[in-house]
Amino acid sequence: MYKHTNKDAYALILESIDTGVFKPGDRLVEIDLADKFGVSRTPIREALQKLETQSLLERDGRSLIVSSLDHNQMAELYVVRAELEGLAAKLAAKHATDEEKRVLQDMVDNDRTLMGDPTALARANRRFHKQIHLASHNRYLVQQLDLVHRSMALMATTSLAVDGRGEIAMAEHQAIVDAIIAGKAQDAYNCLRDHISVAYVTRLKQELREE
Repeated sequence: MYKHTNKDAYALILESIDTGVFKPGDRLVEIDLADKFGVSRTPIREALQKLETQSLLERDGRSLIVSSLDHNQMAELYVVRAELEGLAAKLAAKHATDEEKRVLQDMVDNDRTLMGDPTALARANRRFHKQIHLASHNRYLVQQLDLVHRSMALMATTSLAVDGRGEIAMAEHQAIVDAIIAGKAQDAYNCLRDHISVAYVTRLKQELREE
């Protein structure tokens, strides 16, 4: 059993959904979560209510289960994500500090060492995209992208698990960083938007194979 402070309950459950510990359709029971994370039931209850309001959990009778995205919801999410992520890269090319640019390049260099570990690569991928969001220096865009990425957590698998996708994704990440470092705003927008589009196509093919 983990020991955490009460304020962590929401973050802990969200991270468990995001990393696939809790998958779409899994039932979340208040007392089990309190025991798992070593916190009292009140913050767990509050966290579950918040996650339900954010549509990350849904009712199944009297129980709460992790929500799942249908085909249309996933398509809609990727459309929004591609545009917002592209905008973040465009703004990052205009406003990122030299330090932020160095961090992005370091991330790409480090992430290349994670090939063959889709779970670690997926975590690193989320950190990379988050850094671009922050480098946009637009708080409202960051808030909207946080909402989008919370919904992305409802996808049961990562497109980075597909053979060869990790190497391609890293090459795409390098192209995005090159454009940001060079201050080429439109190129950064196009590279990141295309990167999301390829990830979506990969996921669609992944779904077809699983049917």
